Amino acid sequence: MKDKRTYNNLKEHGEDMSHENEAKIKHEAKEDRGPLDITLLTEQYRRDLFKYQQKEAEYLKTKNQLAGTKAIVLEMAGTIRQIHTENENFQAEIARLREEIQLLELQIKK
Repeated sequence: MKDKRTYNNLKEHGEDMSHENEAKIKHEAKEDRGPLDITLLTEQYRRDLFKYQQKEAEYLKTKNQLAGTKAIVLEMAGTIRQIHTENENFQAEIARLREEIQLLELQIKK
């Protein structure tokens, strides 16, 4: 395939082959349809449906993030309770061991 057009006849030599000077017509979209035109209503419905789907997707994303965050918070709360319970058990064990140490010290002094 040719990249560039070449002259085939001598007569074409005077023509501008670059097509740079050609006028370009811009088509402006004019709304000549009435408010009850079925194609207009269909397009509006599709735009509204697309917006709704975007909002629904955002809602689902937020809902999933919230559910994940809630699961993390509940797991952390359980871990904190467990640590607190273990800490209380350790404190009770420390108090018991201190009492035992005091009893042993009294026995040694006797």
